[in-house]
Amino acid sequence: MQNEINIPIILDAVRKVGNVFLKDYKQNAIPQTMDTLLKQLEDIDTLCLTSLKEDLSAEFPNTHWHIGDEFDTNSQRKPAEDQEYWLCDAMDGAIQYLQYIAGWTINLALIRDGKPFFSVIFDPLANEMFWAKDGEGAFMNGKLLELSRKTDPAIMLTVFEYGHQDKSDNDLNEKIGATITKLIRNYGIVRNYGPHGLQLAYVGAGRIDLFVQEDLDTYNWIAGLLIAKEAGAEIFTTAGNAWKWGSESLLVAPKKTAEKYLQIK
Repeated sequence: MQNEINIPIILDAVRKVGNVFLKDYKQNAIPQTMDTLLKQLEDIDTLCLTSLKEDLSAEFPNTHWHIGDEFDTNSQRKPAEDQEYWLCDAMDGAIQYLQYIAGWTINLALIRDGKPFFSVIFDPLANEMFWAKDGEGAFMNGKLLELSRKTDPAIMLTVFEYGHQDKSDNDLNEKIGATITKLIRNYGIVRNYGPHGLQLAYVGAGRIDLFVQEDLDTYNWIAGLLIAKEAGAEIFTTAGNAWKWGSESLLVAPKKTAEKYLQIK
């Protein structure tokens, strides 16, 4: 395990499999049954993981692989015990992909000592590759990312998200509803876009001013979190505490924007 990693090899591997999916985009029928949907989602995971392993195993022979199953709430509460491993969200926004809708990406994160060390998000439709390495900044297609400098909430683009955590025996639905209401009352533009990691990368790129989510969704967040953080964004919980692995909410924005959001009652 070395601090210096071959970033071009990682980016090429992610771009390669992303372009395979791009070639097949809208070529299969939109699934009409649960069995068909689950089978197509499984096929996406298998194709993506197989391709990435083939292209990266020589460079990282001792690095294990973990699939980020966002339906498994408990596994998202803490990092795996491996000192170093790949955390692969085979396709963030796979439902959009299967429904012929834009907003799907290939996400990959290298976890080291319990935190993201390197991450990449590739949007094949836009041909945009976002990536970041811990302590070394965040980039898109080789260009350093810059946060939004907006100060007027009336022109800010804010987004809310929700995940697959069981909401049947808690107050999460009420929290989510209150958060959406808070955004609508205080910001000019409110959206729910879909691919969590890409939206976090968009915060880093200055395209989104504030991201907020009220439930646990670590696997969908982790690649985008490093990109947003390395671009200079603040990473909080919605209570204003520093986010850590296992936190059950997320607030990501430039510092002043985040602070103003937390002051809203």
